[in-house]
Amino acid sequence: MLEVTEIFASLQGEGPFAGRPAVFVRLAGCVPPFCDWCDTPQALGSGRRMSVKEVEDEIARHPQALVVITGGEPFLQWNTGLDRLAHALGASSRRVQYETSGKAGIPAGHGGFVVCSPKPLHAPVLDPDAVARVNAFKFVIEEDITPVLAAVSAHGIDPAKVWLMPLGAVRQEQIGRMPPVWELCVRHGFNFSPRLHILTFNDKKGV
Repeated sequence: MLEVTEIFASLQGEGPFAGRPAVFVRLAGCVPPFCDWCDTPQALGSGRRMSVKEVEDEIARHPQALVVITGGEPFLQWNTGLDRLAHALGASSRRVQYETSGKAGIPAGHGGFVVCSPKPLHAPVLDPDAVARVNAFKFVIEEDITPVLAAVSAHGIDPAKVWLMPLGAVRQEQIGRMPPVWELCVRHGFNFSPRLHILTFNDKKGV
């Protein structure tokens, strides 16, 4: 069984797949300490219990080829159903993208594209054993890039695999922080990630 917060179709708003049509499967549960700026607090606790087949059926209602599995922290449920869902999706024509903080580990057989957003902001935690399983790193920052540079250096991360995303759960925060983060990307050779859903819909949920 899986604990699910919501399943919906939209566009991926962040990271390397920004703008792509996708089906989102938001699993419940996260790893404390929780971020005080979390914009999905509804996913921190328990969710609706669904069988893997029920989740598959819900995904099948949508035509989008990309399935984004997010949270909370999705890999908390790897051994309670996510592994079976990943296998089923891998046998289909869908592509799977995971959004993870990395704090619950990254299983070797995940079969998807892993976008890791290390937390907390001031001292991102990265498991050295999991770094090689990450396809892209998405660091949420305000203006201080020091912790990002330290993490990139400590783990030998290729700058081409790094996206910087301005912290901000509402439109005005995003707009205000985008210019300095843009300049940091130019200076250090990192990719820039907006939050398209925030810029478009402000703090509306389920988009």
